[in-house]
Amino acid sequence: MWSLVVAGISLAVIIGGLLARSRFRSLPFWAVMAFASFIVVAGGLVPVDGLGQAVDIDVILFLIGMFSIVSLAESSGLLDAVAYWFLARVGSVWRLFIVLSIVFGLLAAVTVNDAVAVLGTVMVGSIARVAGLGLEPFLFMLAFSVTIGSVATPIGNPQNVLIAVQSGIRAPLLSFLRVLLLPSLINLLVVPLVLLKWFKISDKKLELLVIPGEAIRNRRDAIIATIGLTSVVTLLLANDALSIAGLPHVENIGFIPFIVAAATYIFVSDPRGILEKVNWGTIVFFIAMFITMKGVWSSGLLQPLVAVLMDKKLYGLEGITAISVESLALSQLLSNVPFTQFFIQYMKTIGYTPSDVWAWLVLACSSTIAGNLTLLGAASNIIIMEVAEERYSKSLGFIEFAKLGTIVTAINMAIYLPFLYLAVYL
Repeated sequence: MWSLVVAGISLAVIIGGLLARSRFRSLPFWAVMAFASFIVVAGGLVPVDGLGQAVDIDVILFLIGMFSIVSLAESSGLLDAVAYWFLARVGSVWRLFIVLSIVFGLLAAVTVNDAVAVLGTVMVGSIARVAGLGLEPFLFMLAFSVTIGSVATPIGNPQNVLIAVQSGIRAPLLSFLRVLLLPSLINLLVVPLVLLKWFKISDKKLELLVIPGEAIRNRRDAIIATIGLTSVVTLLLANDALSIAGLPHVENIGFIPFIVAAATYIFVSDPRGILEKVNWGTIVFFIAMFITMKGVWSSGLLQPLVAVLMDKKLYGLEGITAISVESLALSQLLSNVPFTQFFIQYMKTIGYTPSDVWAWLVLACSSTIAGNLTLLGAASNIIIMEVAEERYSKSLGFIEFAKLGTIVTAINMAIYLPFLYLAVYL
């Protein structure tokens, strides 16, 4: 009983903290999550000696590496130059939203959505400023598009990686692409139209007289940042290709951006300045989230909720519905990566096997799209929110995200479900 009380209090702190932020913007969300982690440790749900096992060092190093490289790209003026180049070619505001949605979505599909969230937040900040537009619609567009795009492949996000590896399905890349690529592309086209309508954004021409190269403030740092970003993307793609081919590869992909960043510090003009710009609040958030969610799950508080809809193996439309509802709902409490990690094991215990490819694809799709429902649904949302608050004093409001996210998620799932249903019989 004590463990259930502690877990309930920690979840109440998280939800209450999110709601309170609408009035107390000075309260960072990482501080709320950190306090929740204190509660689960003080309450005995996670022993102090077990904190090392609870925290995923792969994710932490991934974020430190990406933040370092992105900070260098921003301070050197590289991102401003990219923004100028991009805006000079799209021609209009509406086309800008649609093209950015597709670009960020496809990037998330071939790398990792958290990496695109880091890079994309700073990039849309530059684009919005140069174009003379408000930042908020771009932040929502980025959050939704990286989530949708990452659905399409087993390497698009951490939960898909977990499913591809732990489910045991054969040829995961082809299985994902065959069923999820087309509906993901459709959603990437539809969502920017919803945002344009929601924010009442009128179309207008974008005319720039600035030469992109003039935005570069430090050419040496810009070259190093370009090499760093290119190296990370290339190495991640090469590592995925080696994995698919069954050849030796790096299991902990988060180490790749960190090692690339480690190679750059000594060559940049201001190494201390780059490290100071790392979003350490986001790092603290992730460390605290891993600890908190480990404690909440170990308490047994959520297991009865899981068993309500799925106490046995289900098939067809019934199975699709149950897995989708479980994923959409519980990802809001656990965030989608911790939820998927535990739900994979639960599905195995009730009889799902590698041959049930459709079930694993439903889990991948719905646990990922859960990130479009609320801020807590995906770690990428938190990254975008924290980076935007620190750099631009802008935020994604919990209530507004939930209102808009409900519409977007309903549209997303309405597009995905027919393809998932067909996958049962393919």
